[in-house]
Amino acid sequence: MSVLIVLFLTAILVLFSGVFEKGKYARYIGILGLIIGLATSFLPDCEFFAQYKSMYEYSYNAELFTKISVAVTLLLFFLGGFAFSNHRSHQSELYALMLFALCGGIVLFGFQNLVTLFIGIEILSIPLYVMAGANKTDLRSTEASMKYFLMGAFATGFLLFGVALVYGSAGSFDLYEIHDFAYNNPKNLMLIMGAILMLSALAFKVSLAPFHMWSPDVYQGAPSLITAFMASVVKISGFFALFKLMTIAFGGIAGDWINILGVFIILTLLLANVMGLVQTNAKRMLAYSSVSHAGYIALIFFGINNFSTYILGYYLFAYSLATVGVFISLIWVEKIKKETSFTAFNGLGKREPLLAVVSTISMLSMAGIPLTAGFIGKLGIFNQAIGGHYEFLVLVAVLGSALSIAYYLRLIIAIFFYKEDNFHNTERASITYNIVSVVIILALVSMGIVPDLFAKIFGL
Repeated sequence: MSVLIVLFLTAILVLFSGVFEKGKYARYIGILGLIIGLATSFLPDCEFFAQYKSMYEYSYNAELFTKISVAVTLLLFFLGGFAFSNHRSHQSELYALMLFALCGGIVLFGFQNLVTLFIGIEILSIPLYVMAGANKTDLRSTEASMKYFLMGAFATGFLLFGVALVYGSAGSFDLYEIHDFAYNNPKNLMLIMGAILMLSALAFKVSLAPFHMWSPDVYQGAPSLITAFMASVVKISGFFALFKLMTIAFGGIAGDWINILGVFIILTLLLANVMGLVQTNAKRMLAYSSVSHAGYIALIFFGINNFSTYILGYYLFAYSLATVGVFISLIWVEKIKKETSFTAFNGLGKREPLLAVVSTISMLSMAGIPLTAGFIGKLGIFNQAIGGHYEFLVLVAVLGSALSIAYYLRLIIAIFFYKEDNFHNTERASITYNIVSVVIILALVSMGIVPDLFAKIFGL
């Protein structure tokens, strides 16, 4: 919880820094706070917070996912100077909202109680509704904000209805008391309905089909850096919350919801990858890519073993790094050309070779090509599912992964094999963007060759 306090205070400082020089120093304060928060996450939590253990516990797993989220957010903050260049008048608010959303994610990593779960989801979600509409002069951004808010409110209704049913049956909000009740009363219809409603609500948060319809429009309309934050940090938070809730609280009635989740996965993998093939806009393609990865990640529920949480953390970190790697190029291209169509990337390999390389390696990692971190992540999840005798789901996932290669290759071909035709701006990528690109390239390749590097990075 010490990390949560550090980041919350950083968010307050960043917010009020907008009073001075139009928030000129907001990003630097945020970066400093994130570095301190990341360092704090490697230290034992303060004993003072042990009294709140029934609501929030900074456990081993919470520590791992907190480190991953803070590290990814730090990378995104380094990209913020250029990405938010047209938001100078309110950049401090955007950085502060990102930090507040991150605080919500950290609450989700340690929740022990359904009330804490709800609070964490709302702290995570409400800043996102605002950030999605940050491009005030762009109608698509306004549309994204309204769609996300309305759909999010609808999902919150599902969540609260589910919580009410669970409390009505188990008589408690505590995860472990619900766990005991579920094992002793596996046929309790009210508990089962509550679990399914909560599963549906969190499926919305992580973009599992058929609750994914908001993703393409919101991802395309929101500022690109915010989209990258939603596709990485928000997905990390949502998936760990879903994993923790369903495996601890509702593990005793897994037979009643696991098949429903399997249907969600099949719909997600087939629908998202097929829709990704027909996209002409890189940002929408990445939105469907994000949806498809939700399907791969959800396989973690099948064949659960002692290494499942580690595999989940590895996959989410590899995927988040790859997401940031692709968005480095997308942010730069969008700023220079004012569009994100596939043709906008023509000639990027010649103009900005480092950005082109990091995007290519990132997309190869997303596709699960060997010698990348994404390959190891998918291998771990597929191997676990096969061990649990869910070969059919793995077969669907492999088919979806094969389809995804086609739309990733379309963007790679545009970057390297089409002639530069409309790069009229002479602006070059900053040294910050190049450094972040090198870090991501090294991380994705190194983790693909030496998988244990993930454990060493986060002190496991």
